[in-house]
Amino acid sequence: MILVVIPTYNERENIEPLVRQVLAADDRLHVLVIDDNSPDGTGQIAERLAAECSRVHVLHRPGKLGLGTATIAGLKAGLQWGAEAVIVMDADFSHDPCYLPGLLRAFAAGADVAIGSRYTHGGGVVNWPWHRQLMSLLINTYGRLWLGLTVRDISGAYRLYRSDVLRLLDWADIWSRGYSFQEEILFRLRLTGALFREVPIVFRDRRYGQSKINAGEAVRAVVLIAGLGLAGMVGLIVAKRK
Repeated sequence: MILVVIPTYNERENIEPLVRQVLAADDRLHVLVIDDNSPDGTGQIAERLAAECSRVHVLHRPGKLGLGTATIAGLKAGLQWGAEAVIVMDADFSHDPCYLPGLLRAFAAGADVAIGSRYTHGGGVVNWPWHRQLMSLLINTYGRLWLGLTVRDISGAYRLYRSDVLRLLDWADIWSRGYSFQEEILFRLRLTGALFREVPIVFRDRRYGQSKINAGEAVRAVVLIAGLGLAGMVGLIVAKRK
Protein backbone atom coordinates (compact mmCIF):
# COMPACT_ATOMS: atom_id res chain seq x y z
CA MET A 1 0.00 0.00 0.00
CA ILE A 2 1.14 3.54 -0.81
CA LEU A 3 -0.56 6.40 1.02
CA VAL A 4 -1.31 9.70 -0.71
CA VAL A 5 -1.66 12.52 1.82
CA ILE A 6 -3.72 15.56 0.80
CA PRO A 7 -3.85 18.43 3.33
CA THR A 8 -6.94 20.60 2.83
CA TYR A 9 -8.46 23.88 3.88
CA ASN A 10 -11.43 25.21 1.88
CA GLU A 11 -11.01 22.95 -1.16
CA ARG A 12 -14.62 21.85 -1.74
CA GLU A 13 -14.46 22.43 -5.52
CA ASN A 14 -11.29 20.37 -5.89
CA ILE A 15 -11.30 17.53 -3.39
CA GLU A 16 -13.74 15.07 -4.96
CA PRO A 17 -12.38 15.11 -8.53
CA LEU A 18 -8.83 15.05 -7.19
CA VAL A 19 -9.41 12.02 -4.95
CA ARG A 20 -11.11 10.13 -7.76
CA GLN A 21 -8.22 10.81 -10.17
CA VAL A 22 -5.64 9.76 -7.58
CA LEU A 23 -7.41 6.47 -6.93
CA ALA A 24 -7.63 5.81 -10.67
CA ALA A 25 -3.86 6.32 -11.12
CA ASP A 26 -2.80 3.06 -9.39
CA ASP A 27 -4.60 0.33 -7.46
CA ARG A 28 -1.99 0.46 -4.67
CA LEU A 29 -2.86 4.03 -3.74
CA HIS A 30 -4.88 4.97 -0.67
CA VAL A 31 -5.81 8.58 0.09
CA LEU A 32 -5.69 10.35 3.45
CA VAL A 33 -7.40 13.75 3.45
CA ILE A 34 -6.21 15.89 6.37
CA ASP A 35 -8.74 18.67 6.79
CA ASP A 36 -8.17 21.65 9.08
CA ASN A 37 -11.85 22.23 9.91
CA SER A 38 -12.64 23.83 6.55
CA PRO A 39 -15.72 26.07 6.91
CA ASP A 40 -16.71 25.38 3.29
CA GLY A 41 -17.50 21.71 3.98
CA THR A 42 -14.39 20.10 2.47
CA GLY A 43 -14.19 17.67 5.38
CA GLN A 44 -17.78 16.52 4.90
CA ILE A 45 -17.17 15.83 1.22
CA ALA A 46 -14.11 13.80 2.17
CA GLU A 47 -16.17 11.81 4.68
CA ARG A 48 -18.70 10.97 1.99
CA LEU A 49 -15.92 9.74 -0.29
CA ALA A 50 -14.51 7.62 2.55
CA ALA A 51 -17.94 6.07 3.09
CA GLU A 52 -18.05 5.15 -0.60
CA CYS A 53 -14.51 3.74 -0.88
CA SER A 54 -12.35 1.85 1.61
CA ARG A 55 -9.21 3.37 0.08
CA VAL A 56 -10.17 6.86 1.26
CA HIS A 57 -9.51 8.01 4.82
CA VAL A 58 -10.07 11.33 6.60
CA LEU A 59 -8.32 13.02 9.50
CA HIS A 60 -10.14 16.04 10.94
CA ARG A 61 -8.13 18.65 12.83
CA PRO A 62 -9.64 21.44 14.95
CA GLY A 63 -8.35 24.37 12.88
CA LYS A 64 -5.56 25.72 10.68
CA LEU A 65 -2.49 24.17 12.32
CA GLY A 66 -0.06 24.63 9.44
CA LEU A 67 0.99 22.71 6.36
CA GLY A 68 4.07 21.34 8.10
CA THR A 69 2.13 19.75 10.94
CA ALA A 70 -0.45 18.36 8.49
CA THR A 71 2.31 16.79 6.43
CA ILE A 72 3.97 15.29 9.50
CA ALA A 73 0.63 13.84 10.60
CA GLY A 74 0.20 12.24 7.19
CA LEU A 75 3.72 10.84 7.08
CA LYS A 76 3.31 9.37 10.56
CA ALA A 77 -0.03 7.82 9.54
CA GLY A 78 1.66 6.14 6.59
CA LEU A 79 4.27 4.63 8.89
CA GLN A 80 1.66 3.47 11.40
CA TRP A 81 -0.43 1.86 8.68
CA GLY A 82 2.51 0.01 7.15
CA ALA A 83 2.65 1.90 3.86
CA GLU A 84 5.67 1.23 1.63
CA ALA A 85 5.83 4.93 0.81
CA VAL A 86 3.93 8.15 1.40
CA ILE A 87 3.12 10.69 -1.31
CA VAL A 88 2.18 14.25 -0.38
CA MET A 89 0.39 16.54 -2.83
CA ASP A 90 -1.60 19.77 -2.85
CA ALA A 91 -5.39 19.67 -3.01
CA ASP A 92 -5.88 22.36 -5.68
CA PHE A 93 -4.79 20.48 -8.86
CA SER A 94 -1.55 22.45 -9.09
CA HIS A 95 -0.09 18.96 -8.56
CA ASP A 96 -1.64 16.98 -11.39
CA PRO A 97 -2.35 13.30 -10.59
CA CYS A 98 -1.02 12.44 -14.06
CA TYR A 99 2.50 12.63 -12.57
CA LEU A 100 1.86 9.98 -9.93
CA PRO A 101 3.09 7.13 -12.19
CA GLY A 102 6.39 8.96 -12.66
CA LEU A 103 6.90 9.24 -8.90
CA LEU A 104 6.06 5.56 -8.51
CA ARG A 105 8.54 4.58 -11.22
CA ALA A 106 11.28 6.57 -9.47
CA PHE A 107 10.43 4.77 -6.23
CA ALA A 108 10.58 1.38 -7.96
CA ALA A 109 13.99 2.34 -9.39
CA GLY A 110 15.39 2.92 -5.91
CA ALA A 111 14.73 6.56 -5.03
CA ASP A 112 14.17 7.23 -1.34
CA VAL A 113 12.59 10.59 -2.12
CA ALA A 114 11.01 11.23 -5.53
CA ILE A 115 10.50 14.97 -6.00
CA GLY A 116 7.94 16.37 -8.40
CA SER A 117 10.25 19.04 -9.79
CA ARG A 118 9.33 22.26 -11.58
CA TYR A 119 12.97 23.11 -12.24
CA THR A 120 14.49 19.96 -13.68
CA HIS A 121 14.54 19.30 -17.45
CA GLY A 122 10.96 18.90 -18.68
CA GLY A 123 9.38 20.68 -15.71
CA GLY A 124 7.86 24.14 -15.52
CA VAL A 125 5.21 26.45 -14.13
CA VAL A 126 2.08 27.87 -15.77
CA ASN A 127 0.06 30.98 -14.91
CA TRP A 128 2.40 32.31 -12.24
CA PRO A 129 2.91 36.08 -11.95
CA TRP A 130 6.50 37.26 -12.27
CA HIS A 131 6.83 38.10 -8.57
CA ARG A 132 5.86 34.57 -7.53
CA GLN A 133 8.34 33.07 -9.99
CA LEU A 134 11.05 35.36 -8.63
CA MET A 135 10.24 34.48 -5.00
CA SER A 136 10.39 30.75 -5.79
CA LEU A 137 13.69 31.11 -7.65
CA LEU A 138 15.27 33.07 -4.79
CA ILE A 139 14.07 30.66 -2.08
CA ASN A 140 15.31 27.64 -4.02
CA THR A 141 18.72 29.15 -4.74
CA TYR A 142 19.15 30.44 -1.19
CA GLY A 143 17.98 27.16 0.34
CA ARG A 144 20.26 24.98 -1.79
CA LEU A 145 23.28 27.04 -0.80
CA TRP A 146 22.52 27.12 2.93
CA LEU A 147 21.38 23.52 3.25
CA GLY A 148 23.83 21.80 0.93
CA LEU A 149 21.10 20.38 -1.31
CA THR A 150 21.81 19.49 -4.94
CA VAL A 151 18.25 18.95 -6.18
CA ARG A 152 16.86 21.91 -8.10
CA ASP A 153 13.37 22.09 -6.58
CA ILE A 154 13.53 22.12 -2.78
CA SER A 155 10.34 24.06 -2.04
CA GLY A 156 7.71 22.04 -3.91
CA ALA A 157 5.39 19.79 -1.91
CA TYR A 158 4.65 17.11 -4.53
CA ARG A 159 6.85 14.24 -3.32
CA LEU A 160 7.07 10.54 -2.57
CA TYR A 161 8.94 9.45 0.57
CA ARG A 162 10.10 5.87 1.14
CA SER A 163 8.92 4.72 4.58
CA ASP A 164 12.29 3.20 5.44
CA VAL A 165 13.99 6.63 5.35
CA LEU A 166 11.14 8.37 7.18
CA ARG A 167 11.75 5.99 10.09
CA LEU A 168 15.23 7.47 10.46
CA LEU A 169 13.86 10.91 11.38
CA ASP A 170 13.23 12.19 14.87
CA TRP A 171 9.95 14.05 14.40
CA ALA A 172 10.40 15.95 17.66
CA ASP A 173 13.40 17.70 16.09
CA ILE A 174 11.41 19.25 13.23
CA TRP A 175 11.38 23.03 13.56
CA SER A 176 8.97 24.11 10.83
CA ARG A 177 5.19 24.29 11.11
CA GLY A 178 4.50 25.94 7.76
CA TYR A 179 5.64 25.89 4.14
CA SER A 180 9.33 25.84 5.11
CA PHE A 181 8.81 22.20 6.12
CA GLN A 182 9.54 21.31 2.48
CA GLU A 183 13.13 22.54 2.71
CA GLU A 184 13.68 21.26 6.23
CA ILE A 185 12.71 17.64 5.60
CA LEU A 186 14.98 17.43 2.55
CA PHE A 187 17.85 18.80 4.64
CA ARG A 188 17.26 16.28 7.42
CA LEU A 189 16.85 13.39 4.96
CA ARG A 190 20.09 14.40 3.22
CA LEU A 191 21.87 13.88 6.53
CA THR A 192 20.58 10.29 6.63
CA GLY A 193 22.06 9.53 3.21
CA ALA A 194 18.69 9.35 1.45
CA LEU A 195 18.75 9.08 -2.36
CA PHE A 196 16.85 11.89 -4.10
CA ARG A 197 15.50 11.81 -7.63
CA GLU A 198 13.67 14.61 -9.43
CA VAL A 199 10.71 13.81 -11.67
CA PRO A 200 9.66 16.64 -14.01
CA ILE A 201 6.21 18.15 -13.46
CA VAL A 202 4.41 21.18 -14.81
CA PHE A 203 2.96 23.16 -11.93
CA ARG A 204 -0.31 24.89 -12.82
CA ASP A 205 -1.86 27.52 -10.59
CA ARG A 206 -4.97 26.41 -8.71
CA ARG A 207 -8.28 25.93 -10.55
CA TYR A 208 -10.51 27.22 -7.75
CA GLY A 209 -10.19 28.91 -4.36
CA GLN A 210 -7.52 31.12 -2.85
CA SER A 211 -3.80 30.52 -2.47
CA LYS A 212 -2.58 30.02 1.12
CA ILE A 213 0.94 31.34 0.42
CA ASN A 214 1.84 34.82 1.68
CA ALA A 215 4.86 37.04 2.30
CA GLY A 216 4.96 36.07 5.96
CA GLU A 217 5.51 32.42 5.06
CA ALA A 218 8.38 33.40 2.78
CA VAL A 219 10.06 35.41 5.53
CA ARG A 220 9.68 32.55 8.02
CA ALA A 221 11.21 30.17 5.47
CA VAL A 222 14.25 32.42 5.00
CA VAL A 223 14.84 32.62 8.75
CA LEU A 224 14.36 28.88 9.31
CA ILE A 225 16.67 27.91 6.44
CA ALA A 226 19.40 30.15 7.84
CA GLY A 227 18.98 28.61 11.28
CA LEU A 228 19.14 25.07 9.97
CA GLY A 229 22.20 25.84 7.88
CA LEU A 230 24.05 27.39 10.80
CA ALA A 231 23.07 24.57 13.17
CA GLY A 232 24.27 22.01 10.65
CA MET A 233 27.59 23.81 10.22
CA VAL A 234 28.37 23.71 13.93
CA GLY A 235 27.22 20.12 14.29
CA LEU A 236 24.07 20.76 16.34
CA ILE A 237 21.95 18.76 13.89
CA VAL A 238 22.79 15.14 13.26
CA ALA A 239 20.75 12.27 11.88
CA LYS A 240 20.71 8.51 11.95
CA ARG A 241 22.25 6.86 8.90
CA LYS A 242 20.83 3.93 7.02
